[in-house]
Amino acid sequence: MPARVQPTARQVRLGAELRKLREAAGLTSREAARLLGTNPAQMSQIEAGNAGVSGDRVRRLAVQYACADRELVDALVEMATDRTRGWWDEYRDVLPPVFQDLAELEHHARFMQVVGTAHVPGLLQTEDYARAVFDYVIPELPENERALRVEHRLRRRQVLTREDAASYEALVHESVLRTRVADRVVARSQLDELLSQSERPNITVRVIPFDVDGFAGAGAMMFYAGGRVPELDTVQRDAPYGSVFVDAPAQLLAMRTLFRRVEAAALAPAKSQDYIHRMTKEL
Repeated sequence: MPARVQPTARQVRLGAELRKLREAAGLTSREAARLLGTNPAQMSQIEAGNAGVSGDRVRRLAVQYACADRELVDALVEMATDRTRGWWDEYRDVLPPVFQDLAELEHHARFMQVVGTAHVPGLLQTEDYARAVFDYVIPELPENERALRVEHRLRRRQVLTREDAASYEALVHESVLRTRVADRVVARSQLDELLSQSERPNITVRVIPFDVDGFAGAGAMMFYAGGRVPELDTVQRDAPYGSVFVDAPAQLLAMRTLFRRVEAAALAPAKSQDYIHRMTKEL
């Protein structure tokens, strides 16, 4: 099987998790390859996400690595055998890979938690709001690529409305809601959209008001996606030169702790709706 030209973040994660299990078992890549009946080069490709691995091989490796966590092994098998080609694949050669990786992460998430301290979270943005953000952040974008980015962002929203939609909790600072990325009309429409989305049974929007005491989380922007098991959770954060995906156990624990701290500063859902409604009337 030829090596993948550009593995997805999900494929890379599977390989990384298999490598973690091998290292925990105290085996070298060469020893693991021998147990699997393959060569070290192929083993390295699997662990780098550059080559696929069957579900049977994942289970064989788990046995060799003395991994007794059945739920984790089942989740890894699911990752190995999943052949989903989602709508995001249409953008594979026309947008940066992170766009597809983020949409795929959202598609597979068991729950989603997001902290917005700079912009309204992407899944809750209106078309005009999203376009204004892209215009400002990357003003030199050609119109055709800007249109594709906006289109991709809007299509991501379907993950919130599908039949088996995961729970989605958004913590949004008041500064985000009061910042006009475009004009008054776009701002009012965006607030109306937040109120509308918050009526869905799987969506919770909570506001962190300006006057809350003890809030120092201005840099707490994050998107936390729950995996099938906690070990496979993933955090996406924006960095100066693009997005980064965080999955190391210590980092995940730190992000969970950070989310709880931000959550403690947010208004209850009903009070948040009233808060947003008052801001809408002020526009």
